[in-house]
Parts: sequence; C-alpha cells; structure tokens
Amino acid sequence: MRVFVTGASGFMGSAIIPDLIAHGHSVVGVGRNDASAAEIEAMGAEAFRGSLEDPEGLARGAAGADGVIHLAFNHDFSRFAENGQTDKRAIEAMGEALAGTAKPLIVTSGTALIAPGKVATEDDEAMATGPRISEAAAKAFVTRDVRAMAVRLPPSTHGTSKRGFRAGLTSWLIDTAREKGVSAYVGDGANRWSASHRLDAAPVYRLALEKGRAGRSYHPIAEEGVSLRATAEALGETLGLPVKSLPAEAAVEHFGFLAMFVGADVPASSALTRAELGWTASRPGLIEDLKTADY
Repeated sequence: MRVFVTGASGFMGSAIIPDLIAHGHSVVGVGRNDASAAEIEAMGAEAFRGSLEDPEGLARGAAGADGVIHLAFNHDFSRFAENGQTDKRAIEAMGEALAGTAKPLIVTSGTALIAPGKVATEDDEAMATGPRISEAAAKAFVTRDVRAMAVRLPPSTHGTSKRGFRAGLTSWLIDTAREKGVSAYVGDGANRWSASHRLDAAPVYRLALEKGRAGRSYHPIAEEGVSLRATAEALGETLGLPVKSLPAEAAVEHFGFLAMFVGADVPASSALTRAELGWTASRPGLIEDLKTADY
C-alpha cells in the first residue's frame, strides 16, 4: 500500500514508518518544515509538506494514497478545545477524500478517558463530544464506505527516539518532578495507567491497516496497569529525588493540568487486539524503561 501518514517525524511516526516500509509498504509522510521533511526522507519515505491547519492539503495527500494513518495532534493543553476542532476538521477532510473507496483511515486516540475506574476494552465507546473526538470524526465515515478505525495509545507510551526519552503523560510527571524537586503521586498511588513501548505499539497501526475491521478500535497495550506509586518510585530512583504522597486537594497546585489524570485509575486491556490482529509485545516495560532511560 501507498500510505499517507500525518505526524510522520514525531514520536510515533518515526516508529511506524520504518515498520511500514519493512513490511513492503511505501509511505508519504507529512512534514511541516524542511527539518521534518529531511527526517521523513531519511526514513525512506516521501515527504509531503502540510499541516493540520491545511485540511485541503491533507485531503489531496489522502486522495493519492491507498490508506491513511493520522498521528498529528497539537498537545498544547492550554488550547485543547481549539486543537480538538482543528484535528476534527483534518480528519473530516481526509475522510471526504476517501469516501466511497473502502480504503483504511486510522486515527489516533487514547485509552485514558475511555472507561475510568474499570479495565477499558476495545468494545468500550469513546466520547462523541469533548475537546478531542478523533474516533467519532473518523468512524462517521464507516457508513460512507471508508474502513475507519482508531488506535488508542496508553497514557504511558514510552521509549527513546531521536529526540530522547518520552513516555506519554508520564513525560509530564518527569518534568513536574524535576521542577518541584520531588516525585509525587496522589493518595496511596494504587491507581493504574496502562503502558506500552512505542516500538511495540507501532505495528498495531500497520496490522490495522492490513486487516483491521471498519469501526473497530484497537489497543496496543503491553501492560494493563502500572500503579502511579510504582511509577513515581522509579522516577525518584532514576532522578535522585525524594518520593512523596500528596493529598487529593494538593494535586492541582502540584501537577497543574495533569491533576485530572494523576489520581485516575485507567487500566486497559488489549485482549481483542491480540486475538484479532495477532499482535504481541516484547519490549521493556515502563518501570524498566524509566530506570534505564537517559534523562
């Protein structure tokens, strides 16, 4: 397949593109500038100049492809609602370009807010309203003969890329620990976040592209749930910082926007993804990665 990939030079794009090429696909990757284009071409893909702010351009790129993997998103949480609408417009433009073709359109979502308080599964529905509604925007095209799907990344999607070590929402825990001089968690820290190494998560996009079902969501979850206390303790050990429990009422002051997630219990399962796509995970777990990462 000729695959059109947004966010091509990013944390996940730089893992997904080599996997696609290694399995016989050709890739057209979207880059915003010369530096991104050079990184895309260095991976063996064709560079396409574009951005989320140019949905018409993305539509042209999608129209010339056999399938689309949409990774790009602006993670400036001070403009989350606005960025969600920009993302929606981009998805709708690419969906329109694929309408009537039965071609795959894979968008990116997350497991963190799918089913708080229980183990989220692929059968749980994402919110159809809210700041980020990538799943609903894409799956609306299923009735228009687009094989639309979502890959839901765990809150702790971790690993090292050219830009260094990152770990999804856990990266903000790292930044906060450095800034505050303490690695903290809320209450007893027994609440869990699901996790996966980015190199384990990347093939799920390809497998969905090749054989995923229209309207389905897939979970590249290697670890169903890692407690926030264990995560904070690993960070404290690696960064040489004390580890501390905070009361819930102190979470907003300490963690800022991240407070809405830090006390949340959001484990997730990948049983259906493993069974349906034949996917397995083999890379280091979150705690091992945190203890060995070069910060």
